[in-house]
Amino acid sequence: MSATDDRTTNGGVPAPATPAGATGGAPAEYPPASPAGRGMFGVRGSGDVSGYGGLVRPRQPIEESPRPYGGYFDEVRDALEEAYPEFGDAIEKIVVDRGELTLHVRPERIAEVCQVMRDDLALRFELCSSVSGVDYLGADERRLHVVYQLTSMTYRRRVRLEAAVSAEDPHLPSVTSVYPTADWQERETYDMFGVVFDGHPALTRILMPDDWEGHPQRKDYPLGGVPVEYKGAEIPPPDKRRSYQ
Repeated sequence: MSATDDRTTNGGVPAPATPAGATGGAPAEYPPASPAGRGMFGVRGSGDVSGYGGLVRPRQPIEESPRPYGGYFDEVRDALEEAYPEFGDAIEKIVVDRGELTLHVRPERIAEVCQVMRDDLALRFELCSSVSGVDYLGADERRLHVVYQLTSMTYRRRVRLEAAVSAEDPHLPSVTSVYPTADWQERETYDMFGVVFDGHPALTRILMPDDWEGHPQRKDYPLGGVPVEYKGAEIPPPDKRRSYQ
């Protein structure tokens, strides 16, 4: 008989025992009386704390990287400067982080920079594989950033372009005339973040209904939801039932 089987009550029923290491001090293990933390759900005091691991990440300022960058990054930077006379005005800063080269571009210049990145013989970034959005609510006055992932199949290189706009004036030139692959990707970024791509051939919603109000991936967008009813019980939507503690 194992040690677990030896732990019995007077009635011969095994007594409950907490396995070693089962208590790790996670927020969800704290008693209900512990104060609730902040999160994307506004309800306090409920028992539903799903989706929260207690991780807190400090925000680091995005600063320009000093040269030399290393690898092919210096070659890309120098080639763009040589091919594009407006380089000094168009490029706000260059950041190398986690093995990636990011060129932060002034919004009104993004299509011009893409054209040079594609056509110059020393660059040849023929493919735009992704256009996506990021909302830096509370961290940047121009909180809506659009990220372009470019690939040079000729030289087997990758680079990121990033352009930032404010929520009050969320306009960027469309790059669909340079990279046709950006068509539906710009539509999705418009749908989810509300960035307007001027010159897009058909800038309409692609995921949400045409008459939907708001842009669901903005960080100040209410979580919302609808209650679900089954077997006589009604489950409230997430923003009415979830709390963090």
